[in-house]
Amino acid sequence: MSDAPNALPQAGEPGTVAVTVDRPRREPTWVAPDQTGPMPRLRVKGLSHTYVDRVGRGVDAVRDISFDVIDKPGSGEVIVFLGPSGCGKSTILKAVAGLIAPTKGEVFLDGTPIEEPARDRGMVFQAYTSFGWLTVRENVEYGLKLHGVGGAERTKLSQKYLEEVGLADFAERYPKDLSGGMKQRVAIARTLINKPRVVLMDEPFGALDPQTRWGMQSLLLDVSRHEDNTTLFVTHDVSEAVYLADSVYVLSARPASILHRVDVPFFRSRDAGLKSTREFREVEEQLLDLLYSG
Repeated sequence: MSDAPNALPQAGEPGTVAVTVDRPRREPTWVAPDQTGPMPRLRVKGLSHTYVDRVGRGVDAVRDISFDVIDKPGSGEVIVFLGPSGCGKSTILKAVAGLIAPTKGEVFLDGTPIEEPARDRGMVFQAYTSFGWLTVRENVEYGLKLHGVGGAERTKLSQKYLEEVGLADFAERYPKDLSGGMKQRVAIARTLINKPRVVLMDEPFGALDPQTRWGMQSLLLDVSRHEDNTTLFVTHDVSEAVYLADSVYVLSARPASILHRVDVPFFRSRDAGLKSTREFREVEEQLLDLLYSG
């Protein structure tokens, strides 16, 4: 997904549509971590990236992004990048995925520099990416087949993940028979079956209706806890950020830099009812204030 021209942040769910208001500008509160110590699970250090267009002009997408994500054994963690459309959020994910090389800076996973895509990182895009000529099961098993995993083992693993995302009854159907939400479940299962250390999700629910979107958000939380993954999730939807995140990085307009980090309070339960509570709304308001004042 390419980074489009700057736009105001929006929210795709009822009650969270951003409105234009005058708010005093806030100075950034984010201070880059000391990155001289032991390597965490994921380290992004001084990341900058400039795209060059067809006539040779440079467009800065991200500038001097630095953050660490530590390993939390036994507890999946969701890190959300929240910012205006086109600010450069997707570029951060692409650098972690190894799909682009940083113009400046480095990205490390478990202490090893990231230089190209690999199975230890899996990416789920907003666009539906299933192969139309393959069944749901064949789509989920596709990566394993490329890596030479035998048929019996592939079937065993695909059954596990199809059950986990609620698609076991649709294993022999084709993508054309599925709804949008079901197609994204296929993409999630196809990613998780490769056992990535980091799952990268680029606005994967952006095209879904609110009810389906809420269901997919809950599925993601359940799967994240079971699989013990670190998930980096990109959105410009404030409600989605609060519902999913353990921590939210608030980004500036392009070129993206980190302005603030907000650690989301522990909610006893995360269900549709949470979104109408006072505590949830307070975090939403805080993030909206940071977005507009940035």
